Amino acid sequence: MAGRLRDTLSRRYRNRRPQHEQTRSARARGPPVRAGSLTSLEVQRYGSRSVAVRSHTRSRCKPPIMIEMTSTAAVARPLAVAKARVEPVADTDIVWARLVFSYLAWATAWLLFGTLVGEYLGIKFVIPDVDHVPWLSFGRLRPVHTNAVFWGWSSLAMIGMALYVVPKTSRRKLFSFPLAYVSLALINLSVVVGSVLLMSGINNGGQEYREYIWPVQAVFAIGVILIAYNLIRTIAARDLEEIYISNWYIMGGLLWTIALLVIAYLPWYQQNGISETVIQGFYMHMGVGMWFTPIVLGLTYYTLPRLLNKPIYSYSLGVLAFWTQMVFYSMIGAHHFIFAAIPWWLQTVAIIFSVGMVVTLAAGTANFLLTMRGSERAIGRSYSLPFILAGTLAYFLFSFQGTLEAFRSLQALWHFTNYTVAHSHLTMYGFVAFLIWGSVYGLVPRMTGHEPSAVWVGIHFWFALIGYFLYSCALMIGGSMQGLNWIAGNPFIHSVTDMMPYWLWRAIGGTLMFLSHLVFAYNVWLMRPRESASIGATTARNGAS
Repeated sequence: MAGRLRDTLSRRYRNRRPQHEQTRSARARGPPVRAGSLTSLEVQRYGSRSVAVRSHTRSRCKPPIMIEMTSTAAVARPLAVAKARVEPVADTDIVWARLVFSYLAWATAWLLFGTLVGEYLGIKFVIPDVDHVPWLSFGRLRPVHTNAVFWGWSSLAMIGMALYVVPKTSRRKLFSFPLAYVSLALINLSVVVGSVLLMSGINNGGQEYREYIWPVQAVFAIGVILIAYNLIRTIAARDLEEIYISNWYIMGGLLWTIALLVIAYLPWYQQNGISETVIQGFYMHMGVGMWFTPIVLGLTYYTLPRLLNKPIYSYSLGVLAFWTQMVFYSMIGAHHFIFAAIPWWLQTVAIIFSVGMVVTLAAGTANFLLTMRGSERAIGRSYSLPFILAGTLAYFLFSFQGTLEAFRSLQALWHFTNYTVAHSHLTMYGFVAFLIWGSVYGLVPRMTGHEPSAVWVGIHFWFALIGYFLYSCALMIGGSMQGLNWIAGNPFIHSVTDMMPYWLWRAIGGTLMFLSHLVFAYNVWLMRPRESASIGATTARNGAS
């Protein structure tokens, strides 16, 4: 009896295939296909072969249903990878949407104007005799370009997005809409008048980023003060005990900049070249580090968790980066004037504090990247998150590049060369502009109910990224050659002729950047608010689902 049972079991196991072979065979066959439920992706996967679809009934008598699949050549393939759409819009306040969009529209106009001037300046490097008109000379147009993109584009775009983020994080309506429109008018007025005066040759002297004469800059300062008051009143009325980290950065940037403008334009302690140079170094670097940097980081602290639908990795890292930014950044401006006729100890302090900024960079960058960890699929399916990822990497890499430039050994090679021009574009464009674009593409459709095509956003991203990469790499290589020429004691004209091919690549990169801005302007137009846009978009999407 036992022998007969053993033989029976032996025959059964010989006829059974090993489990791992069954698993491999099942994987090779692919998942079961149900009749009537094939998507275009499944059609591409199965190709033109016939697929037997078993009826999901208990009866074994019915024959399998045969579905003849079409060829993959007949399937329309999309031009770009499908991106995730913004979820149905909950912000139905059309007045609020129009306010934010007004700031964004004016910012875009200044971006086109300022970078068009920059494009023309890049052409002048390749064709110096393209014109002989005084108000189109390089010395007049260059400050028009920098101030238009600083105070017109970047400032208005940041403020516009802050008018969305601060009420959202405070769970309160904006304190005053008319006051916000007054601020918009004042800032636009200052940039218009300042640009006309600069092209007419009326300026504050050769002081970078503060070429506007003091009455013009005072109008801009009043606009910033009104915005700060408006947002402070909004935050003060919040129904939460704590202040979200975004509002720390945004309000810090506004308050620091008000103090900075006062210090930069007070005349009585700038009576000679040395004191003016010290204040210029302080103002020039604080303008970037205490105005643009904290506000775009504050916007990102809201936008990134919102798009990923998960909290920021560490609130403590955000607070650490905030306070170290305030401590270290305030003393590094003098590293722009290493070997200049300013106190040696002040130069050394600037170098030490520049190294201390690595703490701020590491804390902020790690916080963003660790928040993104595990969300690679979401980043790939989003058209706004790639801008934020690129801006975050640029924040660390190119700010760290500034730390390296502070060392005397490297300053001796790169100062006064085109390398510093490349560095300023890497930070203001690769870091600040990309984070602004990420916030715009991620948040504005939530207000207006309209989002641009993923194809156009992709064109914007790649044109801007490749453009500023070509622009900056050409100037960094050429700038290093400039410095080596000067150190070797070669005639100055040698450094000029050596730069010619790199200026050509600068013009090519700048052209791609300008084309990307035209695409961005078109995308902004597509995102414009309409009457009942949010409700209509939500209804349409619900009906489609």
